[in-house]
Parts: sequence; C-alpha cells; structure tokens
Amino acid sequence: MGKYFGTDGIRGHVGESPITPEFVLKLGWAAGKTFAAKGNTKVLIGKDTRISGYMLESALEAGFAAAGVNVGFLGPMPTPGIAYITSTFRAAAGIVISASHNPYYDNGIKFFSDVGFKLSDEMEAAIENLIDQPMDCVSSEKLGRATRIIDASGRYIEFCKSIFPSELSLRGLKIVVDCANGATYQIAPNVFRELGAEVITVAAEPNGLNINAGCGATDTKLLAKKVLEHKADIGLAFDGDGDRIMIIDEKGVEIDGDEIVFALAKQLLTAGQLEGGVVGTQMSNMGLEVALEKLGVPFVRSKVGDRHVMEALNERRWLLGGENSGHVINLRYHTTGDGILAALQFLTAMVRSNSKPSELLDGMVKFPQVLVNVRYEAGTQPEQADNVLSAVAEVERALGKEGRVLLRKSGTEPLIRVMVEGRDEAKVRAFAQEIAQEVEAVSTE
Repeated sequence: MGKYFGTDGIRGHVGESPITPEFVLKLGWAAGKTFAAKGNTKVLIGKDTRISGYMLESALEAGFAAAGVNVGFLGPMPTPGIAYITSTFRAAAGIVISASHNPYYDNGIKFFSDVGFKLSDEMEAAIENLIDQPMDCVSSEKLGRATRIIDASGRYIEFCKSIFPSELSLRGLKIVVDCANGATYQIAPNVFRELGAEVITVAAEPNGLNINAGCGATDTKLLAKKVLEHKADIGLAFDGDGDRIMIIDEKGVEIDGDEIVFALAKQLLTAGQLEGGVVGTQMSNMGLEVALEKLGVPFVRSKVGDRHVMEALNERRWLLGGENSGHVINLRYHTTGDGILAALQFLTAMVRSNSKPSELLDGMVKFPQVLVNVRYEAGTQPEQADNVLSAVAEVERALGKEGRVLLRKSGTEPLIRVMVEGRDEAKVRAFAQEIAQEVEAVSTE
C-alpha cells in the first residue's frame, strides 16, 4: 500500500482525512496531471448513492478542470459499469466514488485505467507524488470542461444482457433483487426484467443514508425472508457499489461467493469453456478446494482482495476467480468483479440445466470456518510472537490435511483476523478461540 492508496483505492470516514473536500480536490488535480502527461485529457466519474457523493464529485471535477482534464459524469452507476463505460469511451480513466459495502458515512475514491483494469502501482505512485506538490492551474483557455453522459445506464444494461445466451430466456422465473439501496438500484432490476423474469425489488429506494443498511450482500436476512414470502425461484443481493453478490436459493439459504464460483466452474467445465483453473483467496473455504480437486480443476489461492485475484488470473492466463465475500471475476466477460454479470452466469447455469439454485451446488460441501477478530496496537506484530506461532503450529498438527489456520491483519483497521477451518465445527471453534487468546495476550502486554 502507498501513502494514500490502500488495497482498493482511497477510503475513509467522510470529513476526516483523506476523505475531505480539500484532499479530493488535490487528488483530482494530481490524477489529472498524471493522465494528461500521457496524452489523454478525458476522464469519467461515477458514484454510488451516498449523500457525500455529490460533494466529492464536485471536488474531483474542480481538480481535474484545474489540470486541464475534461470530465464526463456518469451519475449513480455500479463500479463494474464505470469500468466498462471507461473502456468503451477510450477515456484516460474511470473514477468511482464509493465505499462499497461500508455504511453511508464512509466513502472512497478508486480508479480504473483506460482498458477497465485497476490502476497499476506505478500510476498510483505517480499520483501520490503529485498530491504532495503545490497545486497550480492551467490557463483559462485550457481548463477542463464537464458534461453529463445521459445514456450511461442504458449502455451498461445492454452490455450486461449481451452476456446472457441469446437462445435462453428468464421467462417463468421469479427473482427477488436486493439492490442495497445502492448503485444497482436503477440497472439490476431492468436487466433481469428485460430478459424475461418476473422481478420483485428490495432496497431499491436510496435516500443517501440507507445504503447497505440492513440489506444487500452484507446482510441477506431481508432478502431470504422475501424469497420465501414470494415463493421466488432465487434472490440476488448486491452490495452498495454492485461489484459483489450473494444469492439466496429457493429454500431461503444463502449461497456465498465460493459456492457461486464452484457452480460457474462446474458449468464452464461441462461446456468446455473453463480454460485453466480457478483462483480463490486465503479466505476461500477449503470445501471449494476439495470440490474442484474432485472435478480435476486446478485451484490456487491469492492474497485477499479482488485485485490480487485478478493478478493471479493474469499470471496464469486463467479466466475464473473470486472471493467468498461475493467478488466473482470472469475475464471472458469483464475486467473486474461484477455482481450483475455473476448473477447472469449463475442464472445461465440454472436455465441450461433446468436446475434449482441449491442443485447447482451438488458436489461441494463447505467446511466449518470460524473467524475471530482481535484488536492490537498499530505498529506491533502480535501474529509473529513465539507463543502465537506455537499455538498455530499445535492447531495445524491437530487438523492435519483436514483443515487450516490463517492469521492476517485487516487492511482497514487494527485487527488480527484469526481464521480456522476443518471438518468438526466444535473443534474448529475451540481452536480459533485458543489462538485468539494467545494473540490477545501479546496485544495487551
């Protein structure tokens, strides 16, 4: 991570550094100067539905204008939609104003390159170097201009529909769509409705403050209730910026990102379209690894974060990867995780095989996985303490090949995440608490 950029752009509490109007103005200017130096003076800006998006959008636009860069406003748009429109417009970059699954009082800024991928480390470093320089302004005749791209949503809807096989239809399916009061609220229901489904919407009335509040991919209880209430075939839950998805099956049971990836891998393997293996992360359930092994599908783990999944896919020239949190990437269709596209691929598998959502998971059994968060003092390394390492080694010996242990630091707050998984839930829970207690003992010394 850089001075300002984290693993997924710049994020924080609105009104506190770095998510302040002053900083975002400077960020827009620094990014504009960096892009203009490479000869492209047009960027696109989209956002989710947080109330702070208006303020940050204005600050970014002023910074870009001062650097002589033109801005196209996309309005509320899913993160993957912004990546797609950026590449089709041949813009220098697409800028997303969103804090994804976080509450309304957080926000963030992340960038996509001209071809729809996350910015390289080198580009982020160049922007950071300029942020710390004195800000100047181009002459008046060279100032950037701002326009609004009025058909952005329609363009993205058509792109999403294009990945669904033309010989298939969603007619006869009843789908409940939970938009998390976020960026998908105008787009997702129309995609599935135009493909023939009967669509019931949930949390599709954003007011700037209700994004991700008791709804969406991070809280599927409401969606599960609605699926059962309406006797729907499936429920789809997106997060605030639309790059993640969770699915509710016909019984009201949650299907997470690991299970979605398994269902898609199995479908692609049957169709002869898998092209290599599957990339998961350190947090991917061991049940996914075991199930793919039985299918003869290679599986590797990357660091946590869709950016790292993408890097691993590109290194191996594979297509499919994802995280249990609901990021699902298929490079056959898009350059980033996309909740709507993942849903369409899952629905394709359902329709082709005439299966219910739960039936697509046949062949995969998730291992019990327990996660315990332990707060620590910033700057310390409790996960490397001798007693912690000894506790981990002892648990790993007890689990053998039937489980695993992972300790990692959160990228956003001073927490050590202790994860243990294995076949016996009671033992896994006890092992996780044992290790967590050792970490806590070091952290409170």
